[in-house]
Amino acid sequence: MARICILDAKTLGSDIDLLGLSKFGDVTIYNTTKASEVADRIKDQEIVITNKVVLNESNMESALDLKLICVSATGTNNIDLDYAKSRGIVVTNVAGYSTRSVVQHTFAMLFYLMESLKYYDEYVKSMDYSRSDIFTHLDKPFEELSGKTWGIIGLGTIGVSVASIARAFGCRVIYYSTSGKNDNGEYKRVEMDELLRESDIVSIHAPLNEKTRNLIEYKRLQLMKKTALLINLGRGAIVKEDDLAKALDEDLIRGAALDVLESEPIKSDNPLLTLKKQDKLLITPHIAWASVEARRRLINEIELNIKGFLANEIRNRVN
Repeated sequence: MARICILDAKTLGSDIDLLGLSKFGDVTIYNTTKASEVADRIKDQEIVITNKVVLNESNMESALDLKLICVSATGTNNIDLDYAKSRGIVVTNVAGYSTRSVVQHTFAMLFYLMESLKYYDEYVKSMDYSRSDIFTHLDKPFEELSGKTWGIIGLGTIGVSVASIARAFGCRVIYYSTSGKNDNGEYKRVEMDELLRESDIVSIHAPLNEKTRNLIEYKRLQLMKKTALLINLGRGAIVKEDDLAKALDEDLIRGAALDVLESEPIKSDNPLLTLKKQDKLLITPHIAWASVEARRRLINEIELNIKGFLANEIRNRVN
């Protein structure tokens, strides 16, 4: 039976059952792991499961029995892949498990801002509605999504799903390919500045790389409509946060919704926390990926990755 450890189980949620992993061996579960604790915790393990804990040469070099690293995420940027390869350590990830969850959260964030739901909820609960002389309240008018232009930055699997639903709502969809290689015939591909000028909603679903870092900065925010909404579900550093804070306070755009930030957890001195106009901004703590169903799919896929790896080991020994 294999020796297995999970380094940051807290990131998977206390409501997710990890007991299924015990069928593969002895499982040690750590809720969180500091960088200084990694080497000691993995040194006797054969299989290590990590979400965001960094595994590199300095902490893996003493883990002489390590054979498999299971990343409980899609990205593997927290793993020194070159060193793992040099040691013959297999690295697996899980792709596509959270697509439906991220797409759903995209629209949840949009409608929260677009329909001023926080304002209307507080209006009723403040007792102001109970004192009203009419049955409705129209101080924060909202528009229909139908007829709007939705610009998507990064038309991958998630972006395509968002585009399909936006179209069902009656939106015209345009997109910008961050790689420059995506040619989806269903939707109009445009350059970045054109997308920003034309769109009523801009949603980001792109990875972070040299082409996307600080892609949305002050000059580009100036190109957007004053009525536009910006939604980032890609990576935090794609949007320059101090520039966004300035743009929101200057009413360059109507509002923004962020599920990802350059530093997570958010730093206490982040300018987005001290906006003059806080109602223009919605921030959620990197939860778009994390529906219960998505996390269950994630653990199931990790189990399948371990099962496949161990079965392959047995075949190799037999042969």
